[in-house]
Amino acid sequence: MIGNVDIGIDLGTANTLIYVKGKGIIINEPSVIAIDKSAKKVIAVGEKARVMLGKSPKYIKVIRPLEEGVISNFEMAAVMLKEFLGRVMVRPGLFSRIRVVVGVPSGVTEVEKRAVEEVIRQMGAKEVYILDEPMAAAIGCGLEIESSTGCMIADVGGGTSDIAIIALEGIVTSTSLRIAGDKIDESIANYMRSKYELLIGDQMAEQVKKNVGCAYVDDNDDTKFQASGRDIITGLPRTVTLSRKELLGAMQEPIEQILDGIKLTLENAPPEISADIVKNGMVLAGGGAYIFGIDKLIKKETGLDANVAENALEAVAHGTGLSLENIQRLQRYASNKKK
Repeated sequence: MIGNVDIGIDLGTANTLIYVKGKGIIINEPSVIAIDKSAKKVIAVGEKARVMLGKSPKYIKVIRPLEEGVISNFEMAAVMLKEFLGRVMVRPGLFSRIRVVVGVPSGVTEVEKRAVEEVIRQMGAKEVYILDEPMAAAIGCGLEIESSTGCMIADVGGGTSDIAIIALEGIVTSTSLRIAGDKIDESIANYMRSKYELLIGDQMAEQVKKNVGCAYVDDNDDTKFQASGRDIITGLPRTVTLSRKELLGAMQEPIEQILDGIKLTLENAPPEISADIVKNGMVLAGGGAYIFGIDKLIKKETGLDANVAENALEAVAHGTGLSLENIQRLQRYASNKKK
């Protein structure tokens, strides 16, 4: 257990990660909370709550307090975060001596940023900084954001896809889409319903995406996965076998929208920086970086080399934590002033 430290938080739609300076990532849990409606108390948070999604009895309510990268349930987000922070501090009172950096999507409004900040300040934090996620991801991936040579990153998370070109410690141009992993899962579920008349839950849709989901596929790829759900007509359980080639079409719309976001960011870049990006390529972060073939699709459609970050899933969290190593620099590229 740890107290009196600086903390970086990736408050994500799918997962919440907490980075403690000098210790690394201490918490990496699903952004889910389960409450007993009758007793009005928290039953579980994180992974223990996630496994209850779609399976809980009526008296248990399972909540995802963030949607599309922003807080949709302020009260539950605060309770969830308090539970997570309680695991990394000796005493709650020590939080008043802690500086916190929180990563948020670059496209959120000032009102949404203040909502995130308020959740943290309710904990009694000494200082709160809000850092745009593509900037945090770039720091976490080790990109040279201080250089005049432009670098490009696409952070494809659960709720949002943030694409940015960065140079001289600032975001030169960026695109934020509320289309990412969750929308891809939704597309898969809709496809299963329309083609197979099969209802599948969020967790099964995610399993399909991880096992046979793709953005680009070779003709000789015969990877398959069995997906189970409830038959719409009979109401009985049923399993169908899916191929990677089939999922290419099922995921096409959200993947194309993410690709359009990458193209738009490139179109808005100054010519001098465009030359840097052509030379150095781009980096992919977030869970979406692991979608099969997404790097090949980007190469095919834009001509750019797309490299998956070694710590793609944890890049934002690492970036928020590492940014605390230089407060003066953090104050320059954080999107709010010290509180």
